[in-house]
Amino acid sequence: MKGIRVAIGSDHAAFELKELVAQELRAAGVQVEDVGTFSKESVDYPDFAAEVGRRVVSGAADRGIALCGTGMGVAIACNKIPGIRAALCHDVTTARLAREHNDSNVLCMGGRITGPAVAMDIVRTWLAAGFEGERHQRRIEKISALEREKERVR
Repeated sequence: MKGIRVAIGSDHAAFELKELVAQELRAAGVQVEDVGTFSKESVDYPDFAAEVGRRVVSGAADRGIALCGTGMGVAIACNKIPGIRAALCHDVTTARLAREHNDSNVLCMGGRITGPAVAMDIVRTWLAAGFEGERHQRRIEKISALEREKERVR
């Protein structure tokens, strides 16, 4: 994990979990860029999810972590950004497989759903896992083709 650059963002519902994850990652030597929110005041999760995704796509971050109350909203929002493969994970198995099979570049979790200890296990597993490539690469290329198709329709 050391040396990896991670953009992290959340809405108000996951603010406390974001703060904990960011603190733990920094302590482990991860370069963390916190894109907000910075309080428990009500905000709109798509704004922060989009910023996390943009940082990953631009190369400013190697990976991203987006959080909201359930994780579903940020996953939907992140996946609207071409090049993002956001995965909503609730356990270490889905986190590992999101990386190994889907080359996930944004991890999504719910601050109202996932407790702090489990969340940190998920984060560590997701950051440590690598993409297996091979047959999975073909599928990632098909996802990229769908993104290009969507752009052509516009």
